[in-house]
Amino acid sequence: MDAPAINELYPEVEPHQQGWLAVDETHRLYWEVSGNPHGLPVVFLHGGPGAGASPAHRRFFDPAAYRIVIFDQRGAGRSQPLGELRDNTTPHLIADMERLRAHLGIRRWLVFGGSWGSTLALAYGEAHPEACLGFVLRGIFLCRGEEIRWFLYGMRQVFPEVWTRFAGHLPESERGDLLAAYRRRLEHPDPAVHLPAARTWSLYEGACSTLLPSEQALEHFGNDTVALGLARIEAHYFAHEIFLPVNSLLARVDRIRHLPCVIVQGRYDMVCPAVSAFDLAAAWPEADLQVVADAGHSAWEPGIRTRLVAATDGFRSLTP
Repeated sequence: MDAPAINELYPEVEPHQQGWLAVDETHRLYWEVSGNPHGLPVVFLHGGPGAGASPAHRRFFDPAAYRIVIFDQRGAGRSQPLGELRDNTTPHLIADMERLRAHLGIRRWLVFGGSWGSTLALAYGEAHPEACLGFVLRGIFLCRGEEIRWFLYGMRQVFPEVWTRFAGHLPESERGDLLAAYRRRLEHPDPAVHLPAARTWSLYEGACSTLLPSEQALEHFGNDTVALGLARIEAHYFAHEIFLPVNSLLARVDRIRHLPCVIVQGRYDMVCPAVSAFDLAAAWPEADLQVVADAGHSAWEPGIRTRLVAATDGFRSLTP
């Protein structure tokens, strides 16, 4: 497909609704709504799992056209308690989205998600296709065993010095199972143990997320709230294969193939390599796969940002 015209992010916009939704006795989810109160509903799904959302994420959507719903998933960002793993599984997150949709009185919404957000978008859509208008997906992650192994060990092939810092946080005797060794530290109750491990994990991901080195990305991934939510919850989900049957996301894609979808994938995405996007597109041939030739993983890469805004602009005419 030819590259769309250059689209910049929309101007900053403030929420006109926000609050916390108690989804059980443990978890309270932060949510907000901005843009046009009567516009086309869109839900933004952040990455990680556990990375949380930010005000900048509102800017992928035309505020005159969209009713923009953003929330922090269990244990992430502004949701409480931060880094909580109890009752934190993909089926819980899917149920949370349905609870939030009902709470806001939304019949159907466009689902927008990148990285882990693409995983959750697919899982949610396959569970509740009747609630979806379509999908904008970026940096596809299907949470298959080979993808998790690539994240833990394979990125060393491209970022050896970054991986050495990541593995070097652990004693050499524990480096044969990085995931188990990190989980022991990330789930330790003492912040003196879990915070350094979380920062090291999060900075590893951040350093591998952009095509060119980015101090801004490292500053974001080094933030304690981002790092703890991301590292602890990510390791938890990796260890449990996202709490879904193996390969279920591809196996059930027929449930949403009738809905429009744009897939934006950086050619040099090292965190979520392009093969997963191609596998998804092969199972979903009706989807519009757009490969950005000069981009890595981050949504803020110029080429990816442009394609994402163009995709949401293209969906403004959907009927809710």
